Amino acid sequence: MDVKNCKKCGRIFNYALGPVICPACKESMEEKFQEVKKYIQQNGYASMNVVSEECDVETSQIQQWIREERLQFSDDSPIKVACESCGKMIGSGRFCEKCKNDMTRGLSSAMSRPNTIQELDRNASRSANSNKMRFLDRDDK
Repeated sequence: MDVKNCKKCGRIFNYALGPVICPACKESMEEKFQEVKKYIQQNGYASMNVVSEECDVETSQIQQWIREERLQFSDDSPIKVACESCGKMIGSGRFCEKCKNDMTRGLSSAMSRPNTIQELDRNASRSANSNKMRFLDRDDK
């Protein structure tokens, strides 16, 4: 374990992993999350600024919860975040469905490339060997 200072309150605590905040601040943030979640359920069409003011939470924290998919909003909700790839406004996560699908396809094709590269390397070494000069009657004395 590592000893660090909490980014929220400055207290020293034993850090294991995750955000660099002490257990007391984590508990406080979880209480705020539950408060925000309840407020949104009761006031479904409130904007992010209104939720932020009413619950005394920064908009950046609300956006983080949305990106972590802890908060999800319908298509008709005014609360949205921008897709990190194309900028389209989405109700949850980091990427829109189109960008997720594009990344999945890109990763799938990238995983199949090593076979192709290995085959190209084999073909290149075969053609390099075929261009070498050969001696049939060579005596190594």
